[in-house]
Amino acid sequence: MTDAVLFENAAILDGSADGAVPGHVLVEAGVIKEVSDTPIAAAGARRVDLRGRTLMPGLIDAHVHVVAGVVNLGLNAMLPDPLVAFRAARIMHGMLMRGFTTVRDLGGCTHGLRMARDEGHFDGPRLNISGKALSQTGGHCDFRGRHDTRDTAFFAARLGSLGRLVDGVADVRRACREEIKAGADYIKIMANGGVASPTDPIAFVGFSREEVLAAVEEAENAGTYVAAHLYTDSAIRRAVECGVRSLEHCNLIEEETARFAAHRGAIACPTLVTYQALKDEGAAMGFPAESVAKIDDVRLAGLRSLEIMRDAGLTMAYGTDLLGELHRHQSEEFVIRGRVLPAIEVIRSATLNAAKLLMSEGRIGCVAPGAHADLIVVEGDPLKDLALLTGQGKHLSAIMLGGRFVKDQLAA
Repeated sequence: MTDAVLFENAAILDGSADGAVPGHVLVEAGVIKEVSDTPIAAAGARRVDLRGRTLMPGLIDAHVHVVAGVVNLGLNAMLPDPLVAFRAARIMHGMLMRGFTTVRDLGGCTHGLRMARDEGHFDGPRLNISGKALSQTGGHCDFRGRHDTRDTAFFAARLGSLGRLVDGVADVRRACREEIKAGADYIKIMANGGVASPTDPIAFVGFSREEVLAAVEEAENAGTYVAAHLYTDSAIRRAVECGVRSLEHCNLIEEETARFAAHRGAIACPTLVTYQALKDEGAAMGFPAESVAKIDDVRLAGLRSLEIMRDAGLTMAYGTDLLGELHRHQSEEFVIRGRVLPAIEVIRSATLNAAKLLMSEGRIGCVAPGAHADLIVVEGDPLKDLALLTGQGKHLSAIMLGGRFVKDQLAA
């Protein structure tokens, strides 16, 4: 039992209760073996006294782009694949060191990158991927600009491209099948205009209703779901009517649509930190002027959207959607949401709610027997101060991934 670790006298916080619960946790063979409110007998295990500290499941960021090494996504798509891959490895290592042990990639990451991570070529979070996001011509993954007439197939094969361009029901069906065949865990579609792309105002609605329905059917046939990039209330409503399960961003959602989405069992994934970061630093980092001009269209409505979705009972997961050097702001989403939401709800968004969105309940995002031993130790109580989850992991004295410490500043 040399690989066993026994955490004693911990304040266990995963969102399953309204606060932290005192207890003891035994980790063995990469999983959580036992959780108890009384002492656990574990001969030979390393014993760690966590009195005064908080034990949490590894955090889950449910909206990332690990291949986005620069904020200019059109430029990113043109970079050589090996450069994109090495930058992605660095980005993922940074996420892990902030306590994120699982991330859901919303466009760009390939199964090959996941294989490299799983084979141990670099330390990074578990990866849940969509493969390439699907966009219509002129939509939120079309970075060609007004005068670029390259064939739409050009981007599909480039690692640095977040998506591929598809038009028509048959094209959508083929693309969904190809992404699932290539290892996608779910399908991502661009169903609204976006900030980062050059020719689609926020109000643009991506894809016809028939195309969205085709993507939903193909995903359901494969036992999975569709996530959609969405901002405007009308686009969100239409997506939910078509069966889209994961609603990304949702800055301009209104009360009736939020209630409808909650009734249909959808889950929202707001990403407020990216708009603030792009507003503050995007232009200096090469974010195109036409994109900078669109930031406030969605940024200014962000906090109100959280209140609307909370009041409607719409489940929210934690997401960030950061690009390039802005990935360092990943943990600041906790503090932004904490301005309008109770701390326990913010924590649930990065634990239980995110695990539900990833269809991985009981395996990640919880401190429970049988779950992966993905754990973080926080110096203090994040319910009193969500900023303890920021600072590039400086308040995390330990990060465990699959029962293995990737950071260990604990006394033996």
